Amino acid sequence: MLSKRVIACLDVRDGKLAKSVKFVDTKDIGDPVEKARQYYDGGLDELVFYDITASSDKRKIMLDVVEAVAKEVFIPLSVGGGVGSVSDATDLRLAGAEKINVNSQAVKRPALISECAEAIGSQNVVLSMDIRAVPASGQCPSGYEIVINGGRTPMGMDALAWAREGERLGAGELVVNSIDADGTGDGYELKLTRMIAHAVRIPVIASGGAGVPEHLHEVLTEGAADAALVASMVHYGDYSVSGLKEYLYGRGLKIRMSW
Repeated sequence: MLSKRVIACLDVRDGKLAKSVKFVDTKDIGDPVEKARQYYDGGLDELVFYDITASSDKRKIMLDVVEAVAKEVFIPLSVGGGVGSVSDATDLRLAGAEKINVNSQAVKRPALISECAEAIGSQNVVLSMDIRAVPASGQCPSGYEIVINGGRTPMGMDALAWAREGERLGAGELVVNSIDADGTGDGYELKLTRMIAHAVRIPVIASGGAGVPEHLHEVLTEGAADAALVASMVHYGDYSVSGLKEYLYGRGLKIRMSW
């Protein structure tokens, strides 16, 4: 059995660490480079960096910030935001990213996934999906819809079908980000995460809603996730990365520990 992972997410806007609730009311809360180093020192397994307005602003990711973060951490760094071509992916790899996250541009042009997988390897291509619950319909039989452009544009696409298609096209991992749970601290969307994890063979990262350590345990067990992504609970200092990993280890999960 592979070890379960704890991943911290840096949402970056205009070079500053930002946080929202359900993708709205976004506030600047600190320095992403400083936080990256703090989490690395705490034993973090992986770091995710999202330039959250790159797609909506129709611009490239801020490579200088990516480079600054990459210099502070020696764990896998996964970067996303506005990636629309193999050239974009290559630029991010040269800036220090190990994995490339595709999201909005892949929904608009699914071939982007297979192009990046061929160029840099499937294991380095992550399909990030922003998802909200909707009434089940012919368009969205699972009851979950894909939304792009930082939660601004609903696509009428079924999330479960898109997860399967992303795997088929060559994505090596999926990030399942619940818009409804994002920033609430009420827990991950277990039904959504479990549904997708059971439908694909690639690792699934649960995102959105973590508030207390028990939420991580729930999504890594009941939610069938391979990794739990955290943001607010560590950004605001309520919990430390090392404390979360010690808690999960104490609950019997296979966790990479630094001791």
